[in-house]
Amino acid sequence: MSARFAAVDLGASSGRVMVAEVGPDRLDLREVHRFPNRPVRAAGALHWDVLGLYAGVLDGLRAAGRDTGRLDGIGIDSWAVDHGLLDADGTLLGNPVHYRDARHATAVPGVHAVVPADELYRVTGLQHLPFTTVFQLAARRGTAQLEAARRLLLVPDLMAHWLTGTVGAEVTNASTTGLLDATTRRWSWELVDRLGLPRGLFPPLRHPGERLGELRGDVLEETGLLGPVPVTAVGSHDTASAVVGVPAVGHRFAYVSCGTWSLVGVELERPVLTDESRAAGFTNELGVDGTVRYLRNVMGLWLLQESLRTWGAGGRTADLPALLAEAARVPAFTAVVDPDDARFLPPGDMPARIAAACADTGQVPPRSQAETVRCILDSLALAYRRTIRRAVELSGRDVEVVHLVGGGARNTLLCQLTADACGLPVVAGPVEAAALGNVLVQARAGAVLPGGLSELRTLLVSTQETVTYRPSAGAQPAWAAAEERVP
Repeated sequence: MSARFAAVDLGASSGRVMVAEVGPDRLDLREVHRFPNRPVRAAGALHWDVLGLYAGVLDGLRAAGRDTGRLDGIGIDSWAVDHGLLDADGTLLGNPVHYRDARHATAVPGVHAVVPADELYRVTGLQHLPFTTVFQLAARRGTAQLEAARRLLLVPDLMAHWLTGTVGAEVTNASTTGLLDATTRRWSWELVDRLGLPRGLFPPLRHPGERLGELRGDVLEETGLLGPVPVTAVGSHDTASAVVGVPAVGHRFAYVSCGTWSLVGVELERPVLTDESRAAGFTNELGVDGTVRYLRNVMGLWLLQESLRTWGAGGRTADLPALLAEAARVPAFTAVVDPDDARFLPPGDMPARIAAACADTGQVPPRSQAETVRCILDSLALAYRRTIRRAVELSGRDVEVVHLVGGGARNTLLCQLTADACGLPVVAGPVEAAALGNVLVQARAGAVLPGGLSELRTLLVSTQETVTYRPSAGAQPAWAAAEERVP
């Protein structure tokens, strides 16, 4: 028996709808529609064009059903923390504000004055990021928008609401808000009350595998799909779905979910809430089947994406495959930076910022596009090395292999550098790990597949292509020396 599922996978730079044919020995995935996700700056604030994204979702579902008009289910995943606010009539109160908008950070001192950073970590287990939902809400305190709000829906929950009419908060994404208890896996009403937020904003929690509802009649008419079409909660944080989509054998693995951001960590059974963990910047986000994604956010391919955009806007050739080939010939560690330097977070001239960071640390700045690319990739591999080693120390989880999934799995230079830096084999792929994890959870909920995460991953191992990169002989001393150069 096989079934046909659609994965709506929304990323920070694009959205796509993928269709999978899934059976006990089958997992075939194809993209049916891709659409841009372009932030919009208006009146000094950076927003997501969420209605444009929803239109892209409808177009994708229409394409998914074009041949047969039939889908056995739909699941939605996206990036974290950003959200829409609904009024008492269920109407969206403006476009969601982008996590890169600078206003969020202004609320950090006020939140920490009420709930100190160490206490916040002991409850939520979250790495401090100035754009976490709790800070976004605090930054809006006293606004007419927040006063009128009756419900908060994270981006995938908002899409599910428009598709089905139901309201809820899927727990893996809710765990990124800074308002969920990482131990109980429930809203922390104590935090909500202390911060003066209305309890009613926060909808009932839902878990991966729960049926959310069916497509509304107007959505069926808009997309041409034949009803009923169930919508199922998946790991709606795209990293939660991506970790399900890691083709791991056993538990001794680290993962790098590599896209605009790189999420680097290990999978655990319980959170690590120590002061040492907080000081190291690790986060305890919730995963599928009661797991914990113990990880750090590393800036990721954003540095490369924004460099390419800057060069293109300036009329300079920016062919990525050619640049990667040229970067491979640049001597290693010509210059390295800390990818998590706050100066790299906003949009802008990334090559100039990288050059400035190098100059500030007494290094010769990159002089060409290829040198800039090599600096970015060496720096990312060093960050992965540091993060994985620290995750092992803090969690006690041994690691024998690194799984690199997402768009970065196509970057052969980055994959080899990561193997060299970590001194471990790197298994690259699948690229569409988030979509695969999405449909696997749907298929299990629909009784098409049995078992737990191990069984789901066994199907990935037998059906998905991967490439293994092994550490170069004698590479470790050079990487250890390079690590000492990073500020």
